[in-house]
Amino acid sequence: MIVRVRVEQTPLPGIGVRHDLVTSSGRTVGVVSHRNGRRDLVLYDVDDPDACLASIPLTDDEAEALADVLGASLMLGQLAGLRQQASGLLTEQIGLGAGSPFVGRRLGDTRARTRTGASIVAVMRDREVIVSPGPSFVFEPNDVVVAVGTRDGLDGVSAILAGDDDG
Repeated sequence: MIVRVRVEQTPLPGIGVRHDLVTSSGRTVGVVSHRNGRRDLVLYDVDDPDACLASIPLTDDEAEALADVLGASLMLGQLAGLRQQASGLLTEQIGLGAGSPFVGRRLGDTRARTRTGASIVAVMRDREVIVSPGPSFVFEPNDVVVAVGTRDGLDGVSAILAGDDDG
């Protein structure tokens, strides 16, 4: 099933640009990106789409955090949907403690997929989600690894990252 979402872009002369999204419930939300770099999150009146009910100014950090939260929840929701479709396939978030032997080392050094059959599909770091990290990706303390696989495979990835697997 393909779900299409329409985002309309409207130039605002002398101000910047506005991007509006109409949700499936009929609500319109938007982001006004000002020429000076400021961003406002806006919510429109359902009865009058030209009337703004609320405008929330966002700092760069706040805009980035909001994008990360939405991106992370979308990715995890998609993984959960995949899990429901594939019997025996699970997703798990695995915290990488400061004592892990892989802190400061590359993802490829784990050989996790080869050793366990499970795949590391993302890493969450602070407010950032790194999707599909490559073998040269370097782990940092407190990274949260998102892995997909069987129960045994995920247990294996946890053991590898913790240094409890001699493989």
